[in-house]
Amino acid sequence: MRRRAIRQAAIELFEKQGYRDTTIEQIARQAGVTAPTVFNYFGSKQAILLEIVQDIDKAALEAACRDIDKYTDPLDALCRLEQVIVDLTLKSFPTSFWRELLPMLIVEAGSGLPESYRNSNDLLKQGIASVLEGMKAKGVLREDLDVHVAARLLNEYSYLQLMRLTSRDDYDIEAHRRDVRETTALVLYGMIKH
Repeated sequence: MRRRAIRQAAIELFEKQGYRDTTIEQIARQAGVTAPTVFNYFGSKQAILLEIVQDIDKAALEAACRDIDKYTDPLDALCRLEQVIVDLTLKSFPTSFWRELLPMLIVEAGSGLPESYRNSNDLLKQGIASVLEGMKAKGVLREDLDVHVAARLLNEYSYLQLMRLTSRDDYDIEAHRRDVRETTALVLYGMIKH
């Protein structure tokens, strides 16, 4: 119960005042516990955030994969996967939160993210690879496709697109989806003449 209370307090404060301006002491006060208790359960403010983001990614991937088998067109399947992930992401926190967080995650990716976030991101890439593997099994993707390389590319592209989408509070989700579809089609179908 304490862990849930700490997470909920962090979510409320992150939404209200942003990640950087939220302190462990504020989270503890909001959760009705002491700062050492927060450290005991999570170790750091970043660990709280990473667990929340990991849960968002996991829930989005599960939701997307529930109906992914009904798609025969890999472009439709990949766009559906991205749509579910983005929808849940935007539902979880306001755009201002993601505007603050995403650049920080990308910058820290170069300097070494905590293992828990790398593991979470690896699970997301594995989920994308699984969707691609399923499409290979249906015979709609090349047999020699390295699904892990493709998943990494699509995952990194998705982060950049989400940064662009959340750069303004008055984002255009339909324009975002059109752009994702066009770019994903380019990646999926390539640039060479067949």
